[in-house]
Amino acid sequence: MTELKLDKDSRTRLAGRIKRFLGDELDVEIGNMDAEQLIDFLIPSLGARFYNLGLTDARTLLARKVDDINDEFYGLERQVEERG
Repeated sequence: MTELKLDKDSRTRLAGRIKRFLGDELDVEIGNMDAEQLIDFLIPSLGARFYNLGLTDARTLLARKVDDINDEFYGLERQVEERG
C-alpha cells in the first residue's frame, strides 16, 4: 500500500492554516517547521482514519450500485413457460 503523503503545495497551505488556527484560536504562535512537524505527526493516525472512512464510503456506494444493477438484471429475466 502506498504511504499517505501530501504534495508540497497542499502541505504548505495546510501548514499555513494550522499556524493561523493556533494563533487565532489558541493564541499560540508557531513557525513553518513546527506546523510541518505537526502535520507529520498527524498524518499517520488521522490520515489513515480519514482514508479508511473514504474507503468505507466507497464500499457503501459500490454496494448500492451493485444492488441496483442486480435489480436491473432481475428485471430483464423472462418468464419460463412450463409445458406439460
